[in-house]
Amino acid sequence: MTLSDGNSQRSNRRMTAIVCHGPEDYRVAQVERPVPGEREMVLRIASCGICASDCKCWSGAAMFWGGDNPYVKPPVIPGHEFYGHVDELGSGAAEHFGVRIGDRVIAEQIVPCDQCRFCRTGKYWMCEVHNIFGFQRVVADGGMAEYMRIPRTARVHKIDEGIPADDAAIIEPLSCAIHTVNRGDIQLDDVVVIAGSGPIGLMMVQVAKLKTPKLLIVIDMIDERLQLAKSFGADVIINPREQDALAVVRSVTDGYGCDVYIEATGSPTGVEQGLNLIRKLGRFVEFSVFGAPATVDWSIIGDRKELDIRGAHLGPYCYPIAINLLSRGLVTSKGIVTHRYRLDEWDRAIAVANSLDSIKVLMEARSGKG
Repeated sequence: MTLSDGNSQRSNRRMTAIVCHGPEDYRVAQVERPVPGEREMVLRIASCGICASDCKCWSGAAMFWGGDNPYVKPPVIPGHEFYGHVDELGSGAAEHFGVRIGDRVIAEQIVPCDQCRFCRTGKYWMCEVHNIFGFQRVVADGGMAEYMRIPRTARVHKIDEGIPADDAAIIEPLSCAIHTVNRGDIQLDDVVVIAGSGPIGLMMVQVAKLKTPKLLIVIDMIDERLQLAKSFGADVIINPREQDALAVVRSVTDGYGCDVYIEATGSPTGVEQGLNLIRKLGRFVEFSVFGAPATVDWSIIGDRKELDIRGAHLGPYCYPIAINLLSRGLVTSKGIVTHRYRLDEWDRAIAVANSLDSIKVLMEARSGKG
């Protein structure tokens, strides 16, 4: 038996969605609306952000499409930066997720298997099966649609009603930013460099500032984004087209280099830059998804500097923190969310998202309100 509100009892079970068929082959289509199974629910999507990984997937990056068994399994509805309202509840779903019809909720981007060694030990974000919404249909499609099915093993969180719509739309990337900054283990006397002031980089700036490091430095090649980073709390901003980043960082660290370097550029050059800027025994946090391999002098890590290299993947256990920070006004989407498009404007939306004319682009299934 399915519990539902009046809207969900309509005879028309079709919906508008973006469907990925292959690199640069994403189509606006009418597809069947999802139906919740036992302990599953269906969301009415409010908005879904276009992530840098979505852009790389659209453009055909090898990490998504390479090899004999590509990670992406088309046809699939993309989108993992979504949130929405509970529209339908399958049998037992209300108790399972702790939600009711109409609740505003978000599901984490990974759908854990709950069976592998990582899931069983609480490290679900490193699930061996590793299904992410929007890339495979093994578990469920993504959020670039009017409606979306949430499977039973999803991690679901309620969103405070007082949080503005644009702020609610950045909960997923903000959670990633929080996890990355936490991996840096920032101390009060640290000089921190964040390389890359894209959407998540700008959220990292806001979160890192809450850690009150001695000095927060942001590097990017777009002056407008650097100015936004400064408004979010960056003490020093560097455009490497115009300034010698190594000279600037050394000048404010007695020649030693930064204590923590967070790589969020998505460019292999950001890795090499970090290895040069960071001091001996420093902490290097790698977050980016790369479209091409990064080639560096690996001996810097061990023989020369004995660095602590840390990866950062997804936003485990950080969604409640993100929601709390937004509800308290300590982090904001203002200046980060720059464009909003309807689903039927996909071609225009991906072109803008894949350019330097935007920071964060949202796809809005309906009015975009909520």
